[in-house]
Amino acid sequence: MSDTLMVSVSGVRGLVGTDLTPEVVARWAAAFGTWAKVGRSDGRTARRAASIVIGRDARTSGPMFAGAATAGLQSVGCDVIDVGLVATPTVQLAVEHHRAAGGIILTASHNPIEWNALKFVGPDGIFLDTAAGTRVRDLAAADALPRAGFKGIGGVQADSEAIDRHLAAVLALRGVEVRAIRRRRFRVALDTVRGAGGAVMPELLERLGCRVAAINLETDGLFPRPPEPVPENLKALGALVRRKTTDIGIAVDPDVDRLAIVDQRGNPIGEDYTLAFAIRAVLGGSADRRIGGSKRRSGHPTIRRSVVVCNLSTSLVVEDAAREFGATVVRAPVGEAHVARKIIELKAVIGGEGNGGVMYPALHVGRDAPVAAALVLSLLTRERVTVSDLVARAPRYTIVKAKVERGIRTAERMGEVYAALRARFPEATADLQDGLRLAWPDRWLHVRPSGTEPIIRLIAEAPTGADAERLIAEGRRLCAAS
Repeated sequence: MSDTLMVSVSGVRGLVGTDLTPEVVARWAAAFGTWAKVGRSDGRTARRAASIVIGRDARTSGPMFAGAATAGLQSVGCDVIDVGLVATPTVQLAVEHHRAAGGIILTASHNPIEWNALKFVGPDGIFLDTAAGTRVRDLAAADALPRAGFKGIGGVQADSEAIDRHLAAVLALRGVEVRAIRRRRFRVALDTVRGAGGAVMPELLERLGCRVAAINLETDGLFPRPPEPVPENLKALGALVRRKTTDIGIAVDPDVDRLAIVDQRGNPIGEDYTLAFAIRAVLGGSADRRIGGSKRRSGHPTIRRSVVVCNLSTSLVVEDAAREFGATVVRAPVGEAHVARKIIELKAVIGGEGNGGVMYPALHVGRDAPVAAALVLSLLTRERVTVSDLVARAPRYTIVKAKVERGIRTAERMGEVYAALRARFPEATADLQDGLRLAWPDRWLHVRPSGTEPIIRLIAEAPTGADAERLIAEGRRLCAAS
């Protein structure tokens, strides 16, 4: 296997044809299949059903890698359920629907066009935790895997209804005001960046009675721009909003788990507002007041209205939204799996990440752009205001991001950096779950080593850009001095 393949807790990613080849994909898929069948992360063995769901985004390497992953799974005796070209949350829901032993999603999310990846989903529909991911990695690195003989090779079946089930579940959510949205007849501009969003977002919006003007709907994976839905990449969507005079612009990333918004004037408002709006939709809606006596389909305990979960690098606009309805925000380490497990632990009503990822456990505990879109439209319907009006209601903040190269003495240096920062800012509240986050009532600084690059990431938010830059500068200075 390639020495430069990037391995994380929940999967592997790399450059197509260099780090990521069909042989590498088949090996990792076989390792995951072995874990899913018999390899419990706690060291015990407990045989599960040997069905694995496979889905992919629109990248050109997707069909090739789907074939390789299927072969790898079959070779260790796993049956494959192929849901085809779909959104990441569609695969997660399909794992739950089929009560499968796990799922593999072939997607590099917002990475550039030359990348692809395998993301591993457990039987609960959530990305693997550290223990499980480590076990899969050990199996992939082992000399041999328990390959099946000719009588034990797994089978393959197609599931062509996964997208329909996903959309039906979104429209059935109590927090989604379907009839009211349909009456509003929203004009929506849509950009799916020629990714998997073209297979699901237009259909969702049409079922909600929206009039859609769209660009980049083709599902050929030939991204016309950098695929991450950050403001600097949404100029064409903003121009479409202005040209078609739509009520809102919506953009998703290639695997459709993140959603970004452009207001009715064509201005991107920042991805953090997606989660803030979804929180307002859920906590402020009549549906949430009914939620106290309900249970999830999967039998999880009743959720509490009072808790919202987000990661340590999410904007204060999310705290403002939760505070408006008396809810408490609990922060988890960066990474979807960490947020998901904290949502389950605390029985939170909603959670997510500031990158446009909304996680609504009334459906499933995973980032889901279709859910985010439906909740945002529900909020606009109920409040009868524009997107820019909603933004104007809340305090404004500026986020600044930077990075610093890190050397060989990584672990030792980071301890020194954290100690120096805490000494410099003794009045701040310190959180050491994931690097160091220093927080004040109206600003914060998060310093953490990257899990994928040899750098230290610094993120600060404050009421003004100058305030945030000062926090970043101090972080840089102390990183360099330690």
